[in-house]
Parts: sequence; C-alpha cells; structure tokens
Amino acid sequence: MHALQSSVVVTPTGTRAAAVLIDGERIVGVVDPAAVPDGVPREDLGDLVLMPGLVDTHVHVNEPGRTEWEGWETATRAAAAGGVTSLVDMPLNSSPVTTSARALDAKRRAATDAPLRVDVGYWGGAIPGNAEDLGDLATQGALGAKAFLCHSGIDEFPASDAESLDQSLRALERHDAPLLLHAELEHAVDTAALAALPKDDYRRYLLSRPATFEERAVELALTAARRHGCRVHIVHLSAASALPALRKAKDEGLPVTVETCPHYLGLHAGEVPRGATCFKCAPPIRDAANRDALWAGLREGVIDFVVSDHSPCTPDLKCEHSGDFEAAWGGIAGLQLALPAVWTEARARGFTLDHVTRWMSARPADFARLDDKGGLAPGKHADLVAFDPDAAWAPTPADVEFRNKVSPWFDRPLVGRPVATWLRGTKIWAHGAPVGAALGREL
Repeated sequence: MHALQSSVVVTPTGTRAAAVLIDGERIVGVVDPAAVPDGVPREDLGDLVLMPGLVDTHVHVNEPGRTEWEGWETATRAAAAGGVTSLVDMPLNSSPVTTSARALDAKRRAATDAPLRVDVGYWGGAIPGNAEDLGDLATQGALGAKAFLCHSGIDEFPASDAESLDQSLRALERHDAPLLLHAELEHAVDTAALAALPKDDYRRYLLSRPATFEERAVELALTAARRHGCRVHIVHLSAASALPALRKAKDEGLPVTVETCPHYLGLHAGEVPRGATCFKCAPPIRDAANRDALWAGLREGVIDFVVSDHSPCTPDLKCEHSGDFEAAWGGIAGLQLALPAVWTEARARGFTLDHVTRWMSARPADFARLDDKGGLAPGKHADLVAFDPDAAWAPTPADVEFRNKVSPWFDRPLVGRPVATWLRGTKIWAHGAPVGAALGREL
C-alpha cells in the first residue's frame, strides 16, 4: 500500500485536504492525512490539486490505416501528458472503419501491438445496412456505436437516414448500448452569401454549416429516442440553439445525453484569423454569445460532460498554405490540452475544479459505464492526476505529444497544467516525460 497526499484533493463529496490510499491498482480509502497508517509510504504533493484522471470518450486514434494522422502510441502519450487516463476511440478515421466485429478485431490488434500509456476502449460504427453487425460489435466489447446524420468525410462511413437510424437503435437497445450521433442534418444554404466571401475567410465556412443543421438533426434524434426509448447521445454539441429541445427531452425523462468540447467552450468565431484552418471542425466553432450559452447549458446540466473530440490529420490536409477552409480537413487536435483549455475558461466564469472533474471524469465514465473509472473513491482504479491550477503558460508544438503539431491552442494563454499522472496506481507521466513502462490496456 502507498498514499498520495495533497492539501487539495477533489473527491466525490467535495474538495479537501486528504490522502488517497492505494493498494495495487485500486483506491482503498480517502482519509485525513493524519489517518494514514504508520509505515505506509506517502508522496506529499503539497498544494498541487489531486483529482481523478480524465475520461475522454471522444478520441479519433485512426490506427490502423491512417496512423500518419494519429496512432495508438502518440495518442496515448498525449493523453497521459494531459491527465487523461482512459480514452474511447471513435470508429473513424481508421481503415477499416470499425463497423464490424472483424474491423474491431483489427483495431484491437493494432492497439495491442502499441505501447499504450493509458487504458483504451472502442465505439463501433453504425452505418446504413450494418444493424446486424452492431450486436456482434457489442458482444465483442464495443461500448456502443456512432452514426453520422451528414457526410462523415470518409466515404466508407456513410450517413444514416431515419430508417437506418431506427434499425441501429433497435439493434443497440437489445444490448442497452447507446447510439452516439454526429447531429448535423444538411439543407440548402445561401450560396450567394458564401460566394461573396473568399475561401480563406472563416465566416464563409461558418455560413456553410448554420446552427439549423444541428437543430434539425437533434429534433430527428429526439423523435427516434421517443419512438424507441433507448439511449441516444449527441456528440460535440456546438449550436446552443438546440438546447431548448434537449432540455425538453430531458424533462420528459428520455435517456438522452449531450457532450460538448473545449474548442466550443474556449474559442469563438470572431477571433479566427484569415486562413487559420487549424480552427476548422464540424460542427463549427460559433460566435461568442453561442459560447456563453453553452456554458449556461453546462451549468444547468442540459449538457452532461466535456470531451476533446481529438480529430487530427496531417498538416497538408489542413491546407495551411492556402488557408482554404472549404478544402481543409475538419478536426481539432487538443487531447493533451483539454483540461487546461476548459479550466482556463471555467475558472474565469466562477466554476470550480469540482465542476470540471464531474464534466471531464465522473460523467463521461458513467456514460460509457466504465465503473472502475471517474472518481477518487474506494474500489475505483487509482487513476489520478496532479494539477497545478495556477500555472500560466501558452502551449507550443514542442509541448505536445500528439503526432501532428497543428492546433488552435498553440500560443494561446492558458491557466493550469498537469504535473503528474497515475494509471491504476503507477505513475506514468511526470514533469513532461513518461515514467516507467507503458501500462495501458483495454477497458
């Protein structure tokens, strides 16, 4: 047994001075520092915050097939460096996409062959015609399945229509597994307004994916949830205008959950420079008033939690030289920087690390039913992060471990920085470097 001690420990019942007692891989107690048994080795972290390791249920690892975008080794290094101790991989943009048990097996083999730094799990993919595969995916360990209501960007992962959505929900309901939805439903937009703006102007991209895309998709998803009564999850909500419909659905008791992401909470459209394609993602980063409304949705609980949607690609696919938002791949690289990005904005808005821990650890773990994760409580895995909440810094490419160093967070002033990370009781990262052997395994 050993103990980690701090004057600021974030527990499920509040933040206080405490010592976390660890025996093997699990927490066996959270006690007053004076109550640590004699002879138990302890590491005193002083005034560093000791909090649960983050659980990021929305990460695109892309291996096998597109490892040059992001692979298991680099993604899990970035996770460990950012205080993320568990991640769940999305079914694209790897090749093959994870829409069958055979493809899941290929994904697992690639992960097994990598030196994983953190624990990993998998979402399956729901596409038209593969409803029968979803049961096999769930049986083989997929935690649920994701569908798109618009083009995914990958031709082998086509969009679902209302009929295939129903088929997927029926299949997943038998396993009590959630259907995760990329909720954008495309419709005609003002092409003249688009043509009036150059392709390196972010406003053009924003006009091409209005909030009504999300509003209509959310309504379709909620209609399906009402019809089937099974778990539906809206990924990376960007449009705050969809919150009233989601609030109503929750008030009805529908099993609907919602996530948003650090880039929607910390960035806004008005600050995107000309040609800065590192800001491009789908759905898009919207205006400052929309950002404020998302924070209100978090405060109220309509938005359940925050995850990174780490979706990198190679620099050439970001079209940095041309600055063409239309041609650039959409996705934000931010896995390692999610905690500082959220904390910077949360602290300024009067939230505490208790809030951040619920949003980024406890609730995503509950959603994915990772019962061993998400809190500093007896019986849980001893997954922890020591965090300096006052560290002022501006990340540079040299600071991050993810493969391709393209991100809107670079050179942006942030507050708060992970100092050390423990996975199942063993320190895996400290002061910017890995510690010991890689330990990660499947969830």
